[in-house]
Amino acid sequence: MSDESLSELHAFAAAAGLPPRSFDRDHYDVPEHRYADLVAAGAVPVTYRQLVTRLVGSGLRITARERRGR
Repeated sequence: MSDESLSELHAFAAAAGLPPRSFDRDHYDVPEHRYADLVAAGAVPVTYRQLVTRLVGSGLRITARERRGR
């Protein structure tokens, strides 16, 4: 996820070779075996709580209601 913009997020993902299909509306899902590589490339490890807090703070958070299309 990005705490700045989706453009920043997509640029990082593209540079890291993540496929577009791994994008999940406000973050990328990545396989565990890619974790260390992505951190080495500049991703910052965060807890789930930090993830949500950062997404909300950036205005990029997609709520469960929005995911369901309501």
